[in-house]
Amino acid sequence: MTKILAINLKSGMACEYKPLFLSRFISALFTISLSLLLTNIASGFTAPADTVYRRNPGTITPKGPYRPENVKKSEILYTRLDVQFDWAKQQVPASAILKFKSHFYPQNTLELDAKGFEIKSIALLDTVGDYGMLTKEEIAAKVTKKLEFTYDKRKLVIKLGQNYSRKDTLFVKIDYVARPNDIPRGKQEDSSTDKGLYFINADGMDEEKPRQIWTQGETEGSSCWFPTIDAPNQKFTQDFYITVDSTYKTLSNGLLVDQQKLKKGMRTDHWRQTLPHAPYLAMLAVGDYAIAKDMMPNGLELSYYVEPKYGQDAHAIFGRTPEMMGFFTNIFGVEYPWQKYAQIVVRDFVAGAMENTTATVHEEGVQNDTRSLVDGNSDAVIAHELAHHWFGDYVTCEEWGQLPLNESFANYAEYLWSEYNDGKYEADWGNLQEMRTYLLESETKQVPMVRYFYKDRENMFDSHSYSKGGRILHMLRTYVGDDAFFAALQDYLKTHAFGTTEIGDLRVSFEKITGQDLNWFFDQWFHRPGHPSLKIQQEYVAASGKVLLKIRQVQDTLASTVYRLPVKVDVWVSGKKNQYEVLVDKVSQTLEFAAAKKPDLVVFDSEAQLLGVIEHEKSLPEMEFQYLNEDRFLHKYDALSQLEGSIADSTVKNILEKAMGDPFWKFRQMAISNFAEYDGVGFVDIEKIIQTRARMDPHPQVRSEAIITLASFGDNNSDPIFREALSDSSYQVVSVAIEKYLMGQPTDANEIAAQFEDSPNDAIVTSVANYYAGLAQPERFDWFLTKMKSMKPTEKYNFLQVFGKYLIKSKQDIQRRSIPVLEGLARDNPSYFVRFGAFQALGLLTDIQGVTALRKDIRAKETEPKLKEMYSQFGEL
Repeated sequence: MTKILAINLKSGMACEYKPLFLSRFISALFTISLSLLLTNIASGFTAPADTVYRRNPGTITPKGPYRPENVKKSEILYTRLDVQFDWAKQQVPASAILKFKSHFYPQNTLELDAKGFEIKSIALLDTVGDYGMLTKEEIAAKVTKKLEFTYDKRKLVIKLGQNYSRKDTLFVKIDYVARPNDIPRGKQEDSSTDKGLYFINADGMDEEKPRQIWTQGETEGSSCWFPTIDAPNQKFTQDFYITVDSTYKTLSNGLLVDQQKLKKGMRTDHWRQTLPHAPYLAMLAVGDYAIAKDMMPNGLELSYYVEPKYGQDAHAIFGRTPEMMGFFTNIFGVEYPWQKYAQIVVRDFVAGAMENTTATVHEEGVQNDTRSLVDGNSDAVIAHELAHHWFGDYVTCEEWGQLPLNESFANYAEYLWSEYNDGKYEADWGNLQEMRTYLLESETKQVPMVRYFYKDRENMFDSHSYSKGGRILHMLRTYVGDDAFFAALQDYLKTHAFGTTEIGDLRVSFEKITGQDLNWFFDQWFHRPGHPSLKIQQEYVAASGKVLLKIRQVQDTLASTVYRLPVKVDVWVSGKKNQYEVLVDKVSQTLEFAAAKKPDLVVFDSEAQLLGVIEHEKSLPEMEFQYLNEDRFLHKYDALSQLEGSIADSTVKNILEKAMGDPFWKFRQMAISNFAEYDGVGFVDIEKIIQTRARMDPHPQVRSEAIITLASFGDNNSDPIFREALSDSSYQVVSVAIEKYLMGQPTDANEIAAQFEDSPNDAIVTSVANYYAGLAQPERFDWFLTKMKSMKPTEKYNFLQVFGKYLIKSKQDIQRRSIPVLEGLARDNPSYFVRFGAFQALGLLTDIQGVTALRKDIRAKETEPKLKEMYSQFGEL
């Protein structure tokens, strides 16, 4: 699962890696740290309730009960569901047939998870027959006896009437009504928000939103809409019969094997999955969709369900999936194991995306017109969810404390695909953003990767399981080498096919392939919290012809460990590089390297693979040499970063000027940004270079940065470039160009604003809104509300901040009119970061009587753990 990737730290990308519009004029609207906000939203941040912190990172005491693998009293082998939908009541009248047996010990009851149901009846069925293909009438004839049961709205205990051994296979039929809006809350193990099944725009009153039904099972949401043993160590096959109005399309796991037309315009779709998977991966979705298809060479069908308006864009959005599937099949060494692969986009999804077996669900931000994809596509999240079909669906973590066995691999699959498709520098740029995401979280939360003690299973979905896990796998790959790494993954997948695993199973596969004892690696990285923090002091001793690296591990070694770090060191002397393999495994140690003269540069961890913090002070000449001579992305990036602010130095200026033509776009962008407000030597030539980049650079982020930098010069030399950029192929460039052009208050400002105010791209509309906000015209109030209503969640969050600027400049009557609008968003919007944006905007209106009390009430009644944690950063209002 991708946990709410609404705003991602990768180069400021939003909504599945689309460019994020956060103009500099709105920074004052943030009442908490932007970095905290971005990280919370990007990583699906959850309140760290499973740990007790001291302020010093690394000194953490685990808190919470021991979480064993779910005890297997019984095993669900098969599930048949017959479901229909009561849109008015938002309920699901249904029946379930479960095939099950005792795991080992004889059982006289079947204990099921079933949350908030109305149980109608339960019966034991004859054990003969393929219940997936029988009619309802044929099933009714199979009833052998009614069964008694007890039910507390959470657990359904069916009394079987006698003991049955593990050799006995039984069928029970349960008639029930699922009521997802009546899920019990209040006990510690209850989710505060999950419904399992969601009706979207059930009454059809929202003209901006389609009517849909979809499910979300991870972690224990499936038992909100069908009875099961809702644990990841259960696996079953299934038949789902879904009855809907014939105007709707349906999607579920497996293959669509039959459709039956019924009376009154209804239809029943039969979806069959013949390969076993875990309960949390079961799904269904209903809605009005355009469906585009691809076919793999082996005949496997790929399908893409999008809203009808995006039908012509479906292949542009998802069209790299066939190549991804071939790529992952090749590197994982296992054919895609399932019967089909579908991807569907839904409204108001509660996660970023979800890897339901054969049928991934994406949140609506993945839907974009083809032009929008110039600025960035959704390949990362598409690759993430597809990779789960090996790591998570095919081989499943046995308990949620083992979640990194699912999510770390899916996270690292993003890197693998980017490395293959976009090049190593692009992949390493993403790698750096993931590292930063984890390190920021680690300032307040450090826990082991694999957790046997925790309070809330949802807390497993953090930047440890995702970002840190992916970086650990990258280190492991670097250490054992590509051949061994992928051979071990193949062994792991084939050994545990359609089964469940714990972290020791992964270690065994790596040890089997490499012939090495890797306990040390798995112990320090998967079983202990924290990361290494190294301080390196460099010294050259001319008398002995040696360069010394004095290394100290300064992390809290009592809370974490003294790390064993096999790394490589580059020593450059007279322009020639020597590389050394070293082992750092002490709190304090000194490494010595021969050097006939003082080195030009020493690079610790020359492979740029270490997860941790390295402090190694270097001079400007060393940083200049590092950028010009090292070939790893991270080392070049660090060098350019260290050169920032030193543009007055002529050598630094020359290097930054050279970097504006670097083959990799990020370095060009960084170099250009360093010349913001520049008025030094060679200004005219520098401005011409940046103007050329604004017009002709192949990457939209570089063109955007060039426009931003040109605007900082304060002259009018670049106004024609801003006008030209209004027809750029990139929406991002156009949005920046509009902002910068209108900022100069040209005579045609109103004409340009009117030209773009109805753009299909929300970032462009937000740029126009910024201009209108500055004018604070009362008649624009309704325009702001209309535009905001139809925006996607992330764009709506950004737009709310511009709306806040408009309100600050408006008179109190306009401000008062906005309060019920903002209150509605802050209380009821399905996206928690939109609720947060509305809450922030209300914070600008506290001079109006009652607003402070209103905000306190909104905050007190919020149930989303992520947002409650964000509110807690405010202190008292």
